[in-house]
Amino acid sequence: MATVTRVPQAGMLAKAAGKRRRSKLAIREAIDGYIFIFPWLLGFILWTAGPMLASLWLAFTRWNLFMPPEWVGLENIRQLFADRFVGISLWNTAYYTFLSVPLGIIASLILALLCVQEMYGRAWFRTFFYMPSLTPAVASAIVWFWILNPEVGLANMVLKAIGLPPSQWIWSAKTSKATFVLMSLWGAGGNRMIIFLAGLQNIPQSLYEAAQIDGANAWAQFWHVTMPMLSPVMLFNVVMGIIGSFQVFTGAFLMTAGGPANSTLFTVLYLYRLAFEQFNMGYASSLAWLLFFIILGFTIIQLRLAETWVYYEGG
Repeated sequence: MATVTRVPQAGMLAKAAGKRRRSKLAIREAIDGYIFIFPWLLGFILWTAGPMLASLWLAFTRWNLFMPPEWVGLENIRQLFADRFVGISLWNTAYYTFLSVPLGIIASLILALLCVQEMYGRAWFRTFFYMPSLTPAVASAIVWFWILNPEVGLANMVLKAIGLPPSQWIWSAKTSKATFVLMSLWGAGGNRMIIFLAGLQNIPQSLYEAAQIDGANAWAQFWHVTMPMLSPVMLFNVVMGIIGSFQVFTGAFLMTAGGPANSTLFTVLYLYRLAFEQFNMGYASSLAWLLFFIILGFTIIQLRLAETWVYYEGG
């Protein structure tokens, strides 16, 4: 006679009760979590997602703030490709980005390498390097305006002292963009340096000791230990640097207003003119979304390329 194995009813009931308790606990934890993040979600919807969706709709309208928006379809998109100032502003912004970001990364890394060394007064050096990044943008612009003055500025005084000809700096279309790149190095000791410093301090000392045993000199240790271990931090700084540099605005707005000869007409400055000087909000929204997709494209490219050069210790 065949025997039938039966699971005791008590065991089945206990398992079912345990699952129900875990399910209720998970639901309660999820509810508690949403309650805690509700203020942030509300702020995100009201002040970030909401305005973004509104600007996307405005990108297909003609609106001057005083009359109701008028739907124009793809007219603003077509105008973007025909507007020569869009091309000029994108070129100026790209010039600034592709020079200021690499130079800023190199300068910040050098400062971080200096600040990680064992030396007397290291904390004071870190403070001194970081302080310029805390200067308000308007104050920085005023200081640079005086430094770069072609007649009584400190920069030309230094050039004359070492026997070099003076420069017109931001007052010449030939040197204005390069001058803004130079000015961007003012913040090399800021957050980028701090992030590099944190990454350097997280590199195990045992890796350097192993490299020394294998006969690696200081340069080999830098390329084969420091740089691979620092590559995730490098990726973060590059991505954030590109995003920030494409939004350069304050210095050009305060110091040159886009001149001379539109040589410092950056994209965000042109966007500001369209929106708040010409009150062409619909066209300005379309330019804002073009800039958004450009930044998004560069970010995606960086993340894709990261697979070939970024090393993750746990990967």
